[in-house]
Amino acid sequence: MKQDLLIEIGTEELPPKALLSLSEAFTKGIVEGLNNARIETGEVTSFATPRRLALRIRDVATQQPDQEIERKGPAVKAAFDAEGKPTRAIEGFARSCGVTIGDLDQQETDKGAWFIFRKQEKGQATTQILEAIIQASLQKLPTPKRMRWGDKTEEFVRPVHWFVCLFGDNVVEIQAMGLTAGRNTRGHRFHHPDPIAIRSPNHYETQLEQGYVMAHFEQRREKVRHGAETVANSLGGRVIIDDELLNEVTALVEWPVAVAGNFEQRYLQVPQECLITTMEDNQKYFAVVDQNNALMPHFITTSNIESRDVQKVSEGNERVIRPRFSDAEFFWEQDKKQPLSARITSTRSILFQKQLGTLFEKTQRVTHLAGIIAKQIGANVSEAKRAAELSKCDLMTDMVGEFPKLQGIMGRYYALHDGETKNIAYALEEQYRPRYAGDLLPAHEAGIILSLADRLDTLMGIFAIGQKPTGTKDPFALRRAALAILRIIVEKKLDLDLKLLLTEAARQLTDKVDAVPIIDHTFEYILERLNAYYKDQGIPADVIEAVAKLKPGKPLDFHKRVNAVSQFRQLPEAEALAAANKRISNILKKQADNSYPEIDPHLLKDTAEKNLHVALLAQQNAVEPLFQQGDYTAVLQSLASLREPVDRFFDDVMVMSDNATLQANRLALLNQLRNTFLRVADLSILQ
Repeated sequence: MKQDLLIEIGTEELPPKALLSLSEAFTKGIVEGLNNARIETGEVTSFATPRRLALRIRDVATQQPDQEIERKGPAVKAAFDAEGKPTRAIEGFARSCGVTIGDLDQQETDKGAWFIFRKQEKGQATTQILEAIIQASLQKLPTPKRMRWGDKTEEFVRPVHWFVCLFGDNVVEIQAMGLTAGRNTRGHRFHHPDPIAIRSPNHYETQLEQGYVMAHFEQRREKVRHGAETVANSLGGRVIIDDELLNEVTALVEWPVAVAGNFEQRYLQVPQECLITTMEDNQKYFAVVDQNNALMPHFITTSNIESRDVQKVSEGNERVIRPRFSDAEFFWEQDKKQPLSARITSTRSILFQKQLGTLFEKTQRVTHLAGIIAKQIGANVSEAKRAAELSKCDLMTDMVGEFPKLQGIMGRYYALHDGETKNIAYALEEQYRPRYAGDLLPAHEAGIILSLADRLDTLMGIFAIGQKPTGTKDPFALRRAALAILRIIVEKKLDLDLKLLLTEAARQLTDKVDAVPIIDHTFEYILERLNAYYKDQGIPADVIEAVAKLKPGKPLDFHKRVNAVSQFRQLPEAEALAAANKRISNILKKQADNSYPEIDPHLLKDTAEKNLHVALLAQQNAVEPLFQQGDYTAVLQSLASLREPVDRFFDDVMVMSDNATLQANRLALLNQLRNTFLRVADLSILQ
């Protein structure tokens, strides 16, 4: 038989930023517990509101299936001594199984006969094991800080006030968090404070909705979104909805009602990012913009009640936001009183890292690197260095001190106010891009350079002091920095030698730490990030490995080779040539002397080896200009024509001839053939 199962833990208001993860972990723990107990389950639905974690599972089996227990004991020959008396081994085994030796079975195997204990174990009722499953799930919730309440000894992220457990229409009277399960839940704290007796798991959502609670998180989130969009539309604008904020607001309300608020037009003189940040971070409001994405003097809050006087709710929120906006306005005006360049000196007092010096010293290193990168890619050197000099100055402003997430953004505003060029100003914001996987890359020349220079200095410095990432620990976000460097170089098509740049970064650290010995290791660490980068694009691992084997110093060059090998694999000649390269590689590996003479055409006796030599020379001449252009795709497409002479060579020619001179000449031919392909990638690695 099967029944629907409902479990609900009722609490004080749960931490909004943690609600979703708590709900997911709670549901996962229950489902895994049932699965591990071999109890069949059906569709699972999670519920989460500020005051409850719950789930409903359809079609849960009422009992575990019966199970045959089988334990292997000692070998028969080890079970009795020379006199035929039972040994301690067999006696102990029988005792542990709760039977006598005579109750044990024997099993014949290839390795002899063994004693076996078999037992038919009847499955337990689901209701008998639910308590342990729920307790285990609650204990495993990701709650680093637990609390006790009243005189109870139980601990949880928030005080627990009720516990519901229904299996079908019946209450399962089990214990959790010091409470006995019942069927009474609670509705909205203000609209419906009285208990609600849940009739069955199927009635859960409907009855709670009658009590002004939308239990389903996703449905409630869509109501929050729809309400904000509807109100924004009525104001003639469009609401800005950040997914994290949307989740947080959803976790704060059980009965969402969108309410509009207004603020004075004068605050729009402050950069809109400042106003939006204080609305979102401090007040959990949604901002409203017009068709040109310019901030409008409105906001949208999500109330947790249906007020009879909505205007009062709106006015209350307006009173709260004004002091916040006044602070932002004050910071903006104060910060503009001195240029960014005047704050360079103050970065001397800020420590970047104990062994690597101050923010000022880091800025000097980054400025030097920025100049080198700019020169290599033909960019404006003076603008790149100027952007680097100003790169950390906005960290010293009052606005960024209040709103750290505005670093870079405020640098752009202040730089434009100071009369710096657009390229420099935008570089101050773009130095932090990409912030995460898939984020936009810097768009301006100086921003590209600054983003690279800053990350190169950080990577080289942190590796040099021995704090590279280990396992899941990456406090300096070096994995993200390495991938950002690769993305910028590859996607912006920058012909930069990463090894040389790291060498220059190491030289700049000389007065702090000896970074030179770690250059190669840092370089390899960065290149390893390409594995994830290309796998996300669906490129097979063997293609990446075939190129990585050559360790190209330029990521853009690496990228061109990967694309070339990927396209080569689609050619009909690819499989045969990859196999030939593998065969050649194996032959050459076995040679004690890997120094091969120049090919002597006069020693080429067989037609097949002569034809291969002619074809190889022709191809080397044909592809040389393509190598110069870095067009590896065209190179491999051209070299694909060698398939037929290569196949014929291996069919007709005995490489390891008894004639040592002929053998050496043929090995030299194969070596030259392999080296030609190795100028692109090691095709022998391809599967």
